[in-house]
Amino acid sequence: MSYATQKLAEEKVFKDPVHRYIHVRDQVIWDVIGAKEFQRLRRIKQLGTTYLVFHGAEHSRFNHSLGVYEIVRRIVDDSFSGRPEWDDSERLVVLCAALLHDLGHGPFSHAFENVFGLDHEYFTQQIILGDTDVNKILKRVSEDFPQRVADVIGKTYPNKQVVSLISSQIDADRMDYLQRDAYFTGVSYGHFDMERILRVMRPREDQVVIKSSGMHAVEDYIMSRYQMYWQVYFHPVSRSAEVILTKVLHRAKALSKMGYDFKQQPTHFRGFFDGTYTLNEYLALDEGVLLTYFQLWMSEDDPILSDLSDRFVNRKLFQYIEFDLAKDYMKMKELELLFKKAGIDPEYYLVFDSSSDLPYDFYRPGEEGERIPIHLLKPNGEIRELSRESDIVEAISGKRRTDHKLYFPEDILTKDGKKKALKKQILDLLT
Repeated sequence: MSYATQKLAEEKVFKDPVHRYIHVRDQVIWDVIGAKEFQRLRRIKQLGTTYLVFHGAEHSRFNHSLGVYEIVRRIVDDSFSGRPEWDDSERLVVLCAALLHDLGHGPFSHAFENVFGLDHEYFTQQIILGDTDVNKILKRVSEDFPQRVADVIGKTYPNKQVVSLISSQIDADRMDYLQRDAYFTGVSYGHFDMERILRVMRPREDQVVIKSSGMHAVEDYIMSRYQMYWQVYFHPVSRSAEVILTKVLHRAKALSKMGYDFKQQPTHFRGFFDGTYTLNEYLALDEGVLLTYFQLWMSEDDPILSDLSDRFVNRKLFQYIEFDLAKDYMKMKELELLFKKAGIDPEYYLVFDSSSDLPYDFYRPGEEGERIPIHLLKPNGEIRELSRESDIVEAISGKRRTDHKLYFPEDILTKDGKKKALKKQILDLLT
Protein backbone atom coordinates (compact mmCIF):
# COMPACT_ATOMS: atom_id res chain seq x y z
CA MET A 1 0.00 0.00 0.00
CA SER A 2 1.37 3.43 -0.91
CA TYR A 3 1.73 6.17 1.68
CA ALA A 4 -0.89 8.26 -0.19
CA THR A 5 -3.59 5.62 0.37
CA GLN A 6 -2.44 4.40 3.78
CA LYS A 7 -5.15 4.49 6.42
CA LEU A 8 -4.77 4.52 10.19
CA ALA A 9 -5.42 1.23 11.93
CA GLU A 10 -8.12 3.02 13.90
CA GLU A 11 -9.78 6.33 13.10
CA LYS A 12 -8.61 9.25 15.24
CA VAL A 13 -11.05 11.92 16.38
CA PHE A 14 -10.68 15.36 17.92
CA LYS A 15 -13.54 16.67 20.03
CA ASP A 16 -14.61 20.01 18.59
CA PRO A 17 -17.17 22.57 19.86
CA VAL A 18 -18.25 23.52 16.32
CA HIS A 19 -18.26 20.25 14.36
CA ARG A 20 -18.55 17.89 17.38
CA TYR A 21 -15.81 15.64 15.97
CA ILE A 22 -12.89 16.05 13.58
CA HIS A 23 -12.31 12.70 11.85
CA VAL A 24 -8.85 11.60 10.70
CA ARG A 25 -8.47 8.36 8.75
CA ASP A 26 -5.49 9.10 6.49
CA GLN A 27 -1.97 8.46 7.74
CA VAL A 28 -0.69 11.53 5.85
CA ILE A 29 -3.15 13.86 7.62
CA TRP A 30 -2.31 12.40 11.03
CA ASP A 31 1.42 12.80 10.42
CA VAL A 32 1.04 16.41 9.23
CA ILE A 33 -0.99 17.31 12.33
CA GLY A 34 1.89 16.00 14.45
CA ALA A 35 4.55 18.04 12.61
CA LYS A 36 6.16 20.79 14.70
CA GLU A 37 5.27 23.49 12.17
CA PHE A 38 1.59 22.57 12.47
CA GLN A 39 1.74 22.27 16.27
CA ARG A 40 3.08 25.83 16.33
CA LEU A 41 -0.42 26.99 15.31
CA ARG A 42 -1.58 26.15 18.84
CA ARG A 43 0.44 29.20 19.91
CA ILE A 44 -1.13 31.61 17.39
CA LYS A 45 -4.58 33.01 18.27
CA GLN A 46 -7.19 32.85 15.54
CA LEU A 47 -8.50 36.34 16.31
CA GLY A 48 -5.34 38.20 17.27
CA THR A 49 -6.12 41.01 19.74
CA THR A 50 -9.87 40.29 19.85
CA TYR A 51 -9.47 38.41 23.16
CA LEU A 52 -9.01 41.83 24.78
CA VAL A 53 -12.64 42.61 23.86
CA PHE A 54 -14.37 39.20 23.79
CA HIS A 55 -12.67 37.33 26.63
CA GLY A 56 -13.57 33.91 25.24
CA ALA A 57 -11.71 34.48 21.96
CA GLU A 58 -8.65 32.49 23.00
CA HIS A 59 -8.98 29.85 20.28
CA SER A 60 -6.07 29.16 17.96
CA ARG A 61 -5.18 28.77 14.29
CA PHE A 62 -4.76 25.08 15.16
CA ASN A 63 -8.47 24.78 16.06
CA HIS A 64 -9.52 26.58 12.90
CA SER A 65 -7.23 24.60 10.59
CA LEU A 66 -8.67 21.32 11.85
CA GLY A 67 -12.16 22.72 11.31
CA VAL A 68 -11.48 23.71 7.70
CA TYR A 69 -10.02 20.26 7.07
CA GLU A 70 -13.16 18.62 8.52
CA ILE A 71 -15.53 20.67 6.35
CA VAL A 72 -13.56 19.82 3.20
CA ARG A 73 -13.39 16.15 4.24
CA ARG A 74 -17.17 16.07 4.56
CA ILE A 75 -17.61 17.74 1.17
CA VAL A 76 -15.30 15.43 -0.78
CA ASP A 77 -16.12 12.20 1.09
CA ASP A 78 -19.85 12.65 1.60
CA SER A 79 -21.13 15.14 -1.00
CA PHE A 80 -18.77 14.84 -3.99
CA SER A 81 -17.43 11.29 -3.90
CA GLY A 82 -18.69 9.20 -6.80
CA ARG A 83 -20.06 12.13 -8.79
CA PRO A 84 -18.71 12.20 -12.35
CA GLU A 85 -17.83 15.90 -12.11
CA TRP A 86 -15.46 15.26 -9.19
CA ASP A 87 -12.05 13.61 -9.57
CA ASP A 88 -11.39 11.51 -6.45
CA SER A 89 -7.66 11.57 -7.17
CA GLU A 90 -7.72 15.21 -5.96
CA ARG A 91 -8.97 14.18 -2.53
CA LEU A 92 -5.66 14.09 -0.66
CA VAL A 93 -4.28 17.31 -2.11
CA VAL A 94 -7.40 19.29 -1.17
CA LEU A 95 -7.46 17.79 2.35
CA CYS A 96 -3.82 18.73 2.90
CA ALA A 97 -4.37 22.22 1.51
CA ALA A 98 -7.37 22.69 3.81
CA LEU A 99 -5.35 21.57 6.82
CA LEU A 100 -2.31 23.70 5.96
CA HIS A 101 -3.91 26.83 4.49
CA ASP A 102 -3.02 28.98 7.56
CA LEU A 103 0.34 27.37 8.34
CA GLY A 104 2.30 30.58 7.68
CA HIS A 105 0.45 32.89 10.06
CA GLY A 106 2.72 34.80 12.39
CA PRO A 107 2.00 36.02 15.94
CA PHE A 108 -1.02 38.33 16.04
CA SER A 109 -1.24 37.63 12.31
CA HIS A 110 -2.14 40.73 10.30
CA ALA A 111 -0.74 43.30 12.75
CA PHE A 112 2.66 41.60 12.72
CA GLU A 113 2.55 41.29 8.93
CA ASN A 114 1.77 44.98 8.46
CA VAL A 115 4.70 46.15 10.59
CA PHE A 116 7.31 44.06 8.79
CA GLY A 117 5.77 43.89 5.32
CA LEU A 118 5.14 40.13 5.44
CA ASP A 119 2.58 37.86 3.78
CA HIS A 120 1.35 34.76 5.61
CA GLU A 121 0.36 33.00 2.37
CA TYR A 122 3.96 33.36 1.15
CA PHE A 123 5.24 31.83 4.38
CA THR A 124 2.66 29.05 4.19
CA GLN A 125 4.07 28.07 0.80
CA GLN A 126 7.66 28.43 2.03
CA ILE A 127 7.01 26.11 4.97
CA ILE A 128 5.35 23.54 2.69
CA LEU A 129 8.21 23.71 0.17
CA GLY A 130 11.15 24.33 2.53
CA ASP A 131 13.35 22.19 4.74
CA THR A 132 10.61 21.37 7.23
CA ASP A 133 8.92 18.36 8.79
CA VAL A 134 5.74 19.16 6.88
CA ASN A 135 7.63 19.10 3.59
CA LYS A 136 9.25 15.75 4.42
CA ILE A 137 5.86 14.22 5.20
CA LEU A 138 4.22 15.53 2.03
CA LYS A 139 7.14 14.32 -0.10
CA ARG A 140 6.45 10.78 1.05
CA VAL A 141 3.26 10.99 -1.04
CA SER A 142 5.23 12.01 -4.13
CA GLU A 143 8.11 14.32 -5.03
CA ASP A 144 5.76 16.93 -6.51
CA PHE A 145 3.05 16.67 -3.85
CA PRO A 146 4.29 19.61 -1.69
CA GLN A 147 4.23 21.83 -4.78
CA ARG A 148 0.70 20.72 -5.62
CA VAL A 149 -0.50 21.59 -2.11
CA ALA A 150 1.30 24.95 -2.25
CA ASP A 151 -0.29 25.69 -5.62
CA VAL A 152 -3.79 25.11 -4.22
CA ILE A 153 -3.08 27.58 -1.40
CA GLY A 154 -1.52 30.02 -3.87
CA LYS A 155 -4.60 29.73 -6.12
CA THR A 156 -2.50 28.62 -9.12
CA TYR A 157 -3.56 24.97 -9.09
CA PRO A 158 -5.03 23.97 -12.49
CA ASN A 159 -8.16 22.40 -11.00
CA LYS A 160 -10.21 25.44 -9.98
CA GLN A 161 -12.76 23.20 -8.29
CA VAL A 162 -10.12 22.28 -5.72
CA VAL A 163 -9.04 25.91 -5.21
CA SER A 164 -12.62 27.08 -4.72
CA LEU A 165 -13.14 24.69 -1.81
CA ILE A 166 -10.34 26.50 0.07
CA SER A 167 -10.63 30.02 -1.34
CA SER A 168 -13.81 31.52 -2.76
CA GLN A 169 -16.77 33.56 -1.56
CA ILE A 170 -18.31 30.44 -0.03
CA ASP A 171 -15.41 28.21 1.03
CA ALA A 172 -14.57 25.90 3.92
CA ASP A 173 -12.28 28.54 5.44
CA ARG A 174 -15.08 31.08 5.85
CA MET A 175 -17.65 28.50 6.88
CA ASP A 176 -15.44 27.39 9.74
CA TYR A 177 -14.16 30.72 11.03
CA LEU A 178 -17.59 32.38 11.06
CA GLN A 179 -19.06 29.65 13.26
CA ARG A 180 -15.92 29.13 15.35
CA ASP A 181 -15.38 32.82 16.00
CA ALA A 182 -19.06 33.29 16.87
CA TYR A 183 -18.86 30.40 19.34
CA PHE A 184 -15.76 31.66 21.14
CA THR A 185 -16.76 35.34 21.18
CA GLY A 186 -20.23 34.43 22.44
CA VAL A 187 -22.10 36.34 19.72
CA SER A 188 -24.97 35.00 17.64
CA TYR A 189 -24.16 36.74 14.32
CA GLY A 190 -21.93 34.06 12.78
CA HIS A 191 -24.37 31.18 12.89
CA PHE A 192 -25.90 29.86 9.66
CA ASP A 193 -27.17 26.55 8.32
CA MET A 194 -23.92 24.94 7.19
CA GLU A 195 -25.50 21.50 7.08
CA ARG A 196 -27.94 22.71 4.45
CA ILE A 197 -25.18 24.35 2.40
CA LEU A 198 -23.06 21.18 2.42
CA ARG A 199 -26.07 19.14 1.28
CA VAL A 200 -26.68 21.37 -1.75
CA MET A 201 -23.06 21.88 -2.89
CA ARG A 202 -22.29 20.30 -6.26
CA PRO A 203 -19.09 19.98 -8.31
CA ARG A 204 -19.33 21.49 -11.79
CA GLU A 205 -16.39 21.71 -14.22
CA ASP A 206 -14.07 24.44 -12.84
CA GLN A 207 -16.21 25.49 -9.89
CA VAL A 208 -18.44 24.45 -7.04
CA VAL A 209 -22.09 25.50 -7.33
CA ILE A 210 -25.07 25.57 -4.98
CA LYS A 211 -28.44 24.05 -5.84
CA SER A 212 -30.94 26.90 -6.09
CA SER A 213 -33.07 25.25 -3.39
CA GLY A 214 -30.31 26.19 -0.93
CA MET A 215 -30.26 29.88 -1.87
CA HIS A 216 -31.77 31.05 1.43
CA ALA A 217 -29.10 29.22 3.43
CA VAL A 218 -26.46 31.03 1.35
CA GLU A 219 -28.18 34.38 1.94
CA ASP A 220 -28.05 33.67 5.66
CA TYR A 221 -24.34 32.79 5.40
CA ILE A 222 -23.52 36.06 3.59
CA MET A 223 -25.44 38.17 6.11
CA SER A 224 -23.75 36.30 8.96
CA ARG A 225 -20.38 37.16 7.48
CA TYR A 226 -21.42 40.81 7.09
CA GLN A 227 -22.50 41.04 10.74
CA MET A 228 -19.38 39.29 12.06
CA TYR A 229 -17.08 41.73 10.30
CA TRP A 230 -18.72 44.79 11.78
CA GLN A 231 -19.59 43.43 15.21
CA VAL A 232 -16.45 41.35 15.87
CA TYR A 233 -13.59 41.57 13.34
CA PHE A 234 -13.68 45.38 13.04
CA HIS A 235 -14.64 46.06 16.64
CA PRO A 236 -13.10 49.47 17.49
CA VAL A 237 -11.72 48.33 20.86
CA SER A 238 -9.97 45.36 19.25
CA ARG A 239 -8.59 47.76 16.64
CA SER A 240 -7.33 49.98 19.46
CA ALA A 241 -5.38 47.04 20.88
CA GLU A 242 -4.02 46.27 17.42
CA VAL A 243 -2.95 49.90 16.98
CA ILE A 244 -0.97 49.73 20.23
CA LEU A 245 0.53 46.35 19.28
CA THR A 246 1.77 47.70 15.96
CA LYS A 247 3.18 50.81 17.64
CA VAL A 248 5.11 48.69 20.18
CA LEU A 249 6.77 46.84 17.30
CA HIS A 250 7.35 50.05 15.31
CA ARG A 251 8.99 51.66 18.34
CA ALA A 252 11.24 48.66 19.02
CA LYS A 253 12.26 48.62 15.36
CA ALA A 254 12.99 52.37 15.37
CA LEU A 255 15.05 52.10 18.58
CA SER A 256 17.04 49.21 17.13
CA LYS A 257 17.91 51.30 14.07
CA MET A 258 18.98 54.19 16.34
CA GLY A 259 21.39 51.88 18.18
CA TYR A 260 19.42 52.01 21.43
CA ASP A 261 20.84 49.75 24.13
CA PHE A 262 17.93 47.50 25.13
CA LYS A 263 17.93 46.05 28.64
CA GLN A 264 16.33 43.04 27.02
CA GLN A 265 17.92 42.66 23.60
CA PRO A 266 15.30 41.90 20.90
CA THR A 267 17.20 38.82 19.68
CA HIS A 268 14.15 37.22 18.08
CA PHE A 269 13.40 40.40 16.09
CA ARG A 270 16.82 41.35 14.71
CA GLY A 271 16.24 39.67 11.35
CA PHE A 272 12.84 41.37 11.01
CA PHE A 273 14.22 44.78 11.93
CA ASP A 274 16.83 44.65 9.16
CA GLY A 275 15.05 42.35 6.67
CA THR A 276 17.51 39.42 6.99
CA TYR A 277 15.14 36.97 8.69
CA THR A 278 15.17 33.29 7.80
CA LEU A 279 12.31 30.81 7.67
CA ASN A 280 13.51 29.24 10.94
CA GLU A 281 13.52 32.65 12.62
CA TYR A 282 9.97 33.19 11.43
CA LEU A 283 8.88 29.82 12.80
CA ALA A 284 10.55 30.59 16.14
CA LEU A 285 8.10 33.44 16.74
CA ASP A 286 4.75 32.87 18.37
CA GLU A 287 2.51 34.96 20.60
CA GLY A 288 4.11 33.67 23.78
CA VAL A 289 7.45 35.04 22.57
CA LEU A 290 5.98 38.46 21.72
CA LEU A 291 4.14 38.77 25.03
CA THR A 292 7.31 37.85 26.92
CA TYR A 293 9.19 40.67 25.18
CA PHE A 294 6.35 43.09 25.82
CA GLN A 295 6.42 42.29 29.54
CA LEU A 296 10.19 42.79 29.65
CA TRP A 297 9.99 46.00 27.59
CA MET A 298 7.69 47.50 30.23
CA SER A 299 10.92 48.06 32.22
CA GLU A 300 12.86 49.71 29.38
CA ASP A 301 14.28 53.22 29.82
CA ASP A 302 12.62 54.44 26.63
CA PRO A 303 9.35 55.94 27.92
CA ILE A 304 7.41 55.29 24.70
CA LEU A 305 8.34 51.60 24.40
CA SER A 306 7.77 51.11 28.12
CA ASP A 307 4.37 52.82 28.10
CA LEU A 308 3.06 51.16 24.94
CA SER A 309 4.17 47.71 26.16
CA ASP A 310 2.41 48.33 29.47
CA ARG A 311 -0.72 49.46 27.67
CA PHE A 312 -0.90 46.28 25.60
CA VAL A 313 -0.05 43.83 28.39
CA ASN A 314 -2.39 45.44 30.92
CA ARG A 315 -5.12 46.51 28.48
CA LYS A 316 -4.83 50.27 28.89
CA LEU A 317 -6.17 50.99 25.44
CA PHE A 318 -6.59 54.17 23.41
CA GLN A 319 -9.89 56.02 23.14
CA TYR A 320 -11.31 56.67 19.67
CA ILE A 321 -13.58 58.95 17.69
CA GLU A 322 -15.11 58.80 14.22
CA PHE A 323 -12.68 60.57 11.92
CA ASP A 324 -12.47 60.91 8.15
CA LEU A 325 -8.89 61.83 7.29
CA ALA A 326 -9.81 62.97 3.78
CA LYS A 327 -12.31 65.50 5.14
CA ASP A 328 -10.45 66.42 8.32
CA TYR A 329 -6.88 66.58 7.03
CA MET A 330 -6.24 70.10 8.38
CA LYS A 331 -7.68 69.15 11.75
CA MET A 332 -5.28 66.19 11.85
CA LYS A 333 -2.33 68.52 11.15
CA GLU A 334 -3.47 70.86 13.93
CA LEU A 335 -3.79 67.94 16.34
CA GLU A 336 -0.31 66.67 15.45
CA LEU A 337 1.15 70.11 16.15
CA LEU A 338 -0.67 70.39 19.48
CA PHE A 339 0.44 66.89 20.49
CA LYS A 340 4.06 67.84 19.87
CA LYS A 341 3.66 71.06 21.91
CA ALA A 342 2.20 68.97 24.73
CA GLY A 343 5.22 66.63 24.61
CA ILE A 344 3.22 63.67 23.25
CA ASP A 345 4.66 62.02 20.15
CA PRO A 346 1.83 61.89 17.57
CA GLU A 347 3.66 59.15 15.66
CA TYR A 348 2.77 56.75 18.47
CA TYR A 349 -0.15 58.40 20.25
CA LEU A 350 -2.35 59.86 17.50
CA VAL A 351 -3.23 57.09 15.06
CA PHE A 352 -5.70 57.07 12.19
CA ASP A 353 -7.07 53.63 11.34
CA SER A 354 -9.46 52.52 8.62
CA SER A 355 -11.31 49.24 8.07
CA SER A 356 -13.39 48.18 5.08
CA ASP A 357 -15.17 45.11 3.81
CA LEU A 358 -16.92 44.00 0.65
CA PRO A 359 -19.46 41.38 1.82
CA TYR A 360 -20.17 39.97 -1.64
CA ASP A 361 -19.08 40.83 -5.16
CA PHE A 362 -19.98 39.63 -8.60
CA TYR A 363 -17.37 38.78 -11.25
CA ARG A 364 -15.27 41.74 -12.36
CA PRO A 365 -12.78 40.25 -14.85
CA GLY A 366 -9.32 41.77 -14.93
CA GLU A 367 -9.67 43.67 -11.68
CA GLU A 368 -7.06 43.28 -8.97
CA GLY A 369 -8.20 40.73 -6.41
CA GLU A 370 -11.16 39.72 -8.54
CA ARG A 371 -13.66 37.52 -6.74
CA ILE A 372 -15.24 34.42 -8.19
CA PRO A 373 -18.95 34.74 -7.43
CA ILE A 374 -21.31 32.15 -5.99
CA HIS A 375 -23.29 30.34 -8.64
CA LEU A 376 -26.67 28.67 -8.26
CA LEU A 377 -27.65 25.51 -10.13
CA LYS A 378 -31.25 25.78 -11.36
CA PRO A 379 -33.50 22.69 -11.73
CA ASN A 380 -33.20 22.94 -15.54
CA GLY A 381 -29.39 22.79 -15.33
CA GLU A 382 -28.88 26.52 -15.91
CA ILE A 383 -26.20 28.19 -13.77
CA ARG A 384 -27.00 31.69 -12.47
CA GLU A 385 -24.87 34.11 -10.45
CA LEU A 386 -26.31 34.50 -6.94
CA SER A 387 -27.06 38.25 -6.96
CA ARG A 388 -29.22 37.80 -10.07
CA GLU A 389 -31.54 35.48 -8.13
CA SER A 390 -31.40 36.93 -4.61
CA ASP A 391 -32.79 40.39 -3.86
CA ILE A 392 -30.97 40.37 -0.50
CA VAL A 393 -27.57 39.66 -2.03
CA GLU A 394 -28.18 42.00 -4.96
CA ALA A 395 -28.76 44.84 -2.50
CA ILE A 396 -25.25 44.53 -1.01
CA SER A 397 -23.28 43.28 -4.03
CA GLY A 398 -20.21 45.31 -4.89
CA LYS A 399 -20.86 47.77 -2.05
CA ARG A 400 -17.81 48.35 0.12
CA ARG A 401 -18.40 49.66 3.62
CA THR A 402 -15.60 51.61 5.26
CA ASP A 403 -15.13 52.76 8.85
CA HIS A 404 -12.58 55.42 9.96
CA LYS A 405 -11.35 55.99 13.50
CA LEU A 406 -8.78 58.21 15.21
CA TYR A 407 -7.12 56.67 18.28
CA PHE A 408 -5.52 58.62 21.13
CA PRO A 409 -4.58 58.23 24.85
CA GLU A 410 -7.41 59.99 26.65
CA ASP A 411 -5.85 59.16 30.03
CA ILE A 412 -2.75 61.23 29.24
CA LEU A 413 -4.83 64.16 28.05
CA THR A 414 -7.02 64.20 31.17
CA LYS A 415 -4.18 63.70 33.66
CA ASP A 416 -3.42 66.67 35.93
CA GLY A 417 0.04 68.12 35.58
CA LYS A 418 2.07 70.10 33.08
CA LYS A 419 0.47 71.74 30.03
CA LYS A 420 -3.04 71.12 31.35
CA ALA A 421 -4.55 73.95 29.28
CA LEU A 422 -2.92 72.64 26.09
CA LYS A 423 -4.22 69.13 26.73
CA LYS A 424 -7.71 70.52 27.30
CA GLN A 425 -7.45 72.29 23.93
CA ILE A 426 -6.58 68.94 22.32
CA LEU A 427 -9.51 67.20 24.03
CA ASP A 428 -11.88 69.89 22.86
CA LEU A 429 -10.77 69.21 19.28
CA LEU A 430 -11.23 65.49 19.77
CA THR A 431 -14.71 65.64 21.28
